[in-house]
Amino acid sequence: MENSKIWDADWEVSEELASQLIYSQFPQLASKRIQRLGHGWDNTVYVVGDEFVFRFPRRKIAVNLLEMEGRILPELADRIAIPYSKPLFFGKETGDYPSPFLGYTYLAGEFPIGLTDDQRLLSVSVLAHFLKSLHVFPLQIAREQGVPHDHRNLTDISSRKEKMLNFLSDLRQHLQEEEYCLIEVYLQHLTLDHVNPKDVFLHGDLHFKNMLVDETGKISGIIDWGDMNIGHPACDLNLVYSFLPPDARSTFFKEYGEVDEETKILARFIAVYIPMLILLQAASDKDEKIVEEAKANIKRALTD
Repeated sequence: MENSKIWDADWEVSEELASQLIYSQFPQLASKRIQRLGHGWDNTVYVVGDEFVFRFPRRKIAVNLLEMEGRILPELADRIAIPYSKPLFFGKETGDYPSPFLGYTYLAGEFPIGLTDDQRLLSVSVLAHFLKSLHVFPLQIAREQGVPHDHRNLTDISSRKEKMLNFLSDLRQHLQEEEYCLIEVYLQHLTLDHVNPKDVFLHGDLHFKNMLVDETGKISGIIDWGDMNIGHPACDLNLVYSFLPPDARSTFFKEYGEVDEETKILARFIAVYIPMLILLQAASDKDEKIVEEAKANIKRALTD
């Protein structure tokens, strides 16, 4: 039977299986406790002690992405200042689990859920300098390490808009009328069908579930780099709309560098698209905390 939802797993990794794989391949970790942290679309995540986090692909499509992470993430160490999970343990597939897996340095922090605008303002400069540094990473190195080129065709607004209208129909029962109308009106009035391509190195999946903040609410780390690709900077710049308050956007672009109007339109568009996907899964999982944060991201993105 085929998966009924695009985030459904091809295989699951129980705590027992994770422990078996980690302890057998990395016996130096045998004294450390293993706890399930959660899962996203592509990976199931376990914390090992207080020092490491292991990611196990749960979908076949995620295997090549994880292997790419293992090759490219070490290249970023001297190029970006923001903490990120560095791969240290390279696990191999076994008869019990048909995929490689990776262990990384553990980054302390929480997802940026329910932050105030004042807390979000603490991260304006951090995010601007992080993305400015990331987006000048040499494309030749990225290509040599197998980083794909815009594999999701994000510059095609027209086809993604059609998908979003379908998502909106699926989400209707989970949205208040005001929330539904806000998204519907935005999509109906969006007339740009396509933007001119631009090529920079991208994280590729920046949203609140791939970011960590400290106790003050300031960004303290970026995680889950499996969607790294070469493509339009608007893909990562969606955070300017989904994460930052509207009055912080001009400050961000002064530090990051000014961008053209097409880039801003696409960035806002993706800032609505990604939370809609998160909302679909969270509603299916009955995770009300994530549902409400995804809604808040969309509302923020559509506020000028």
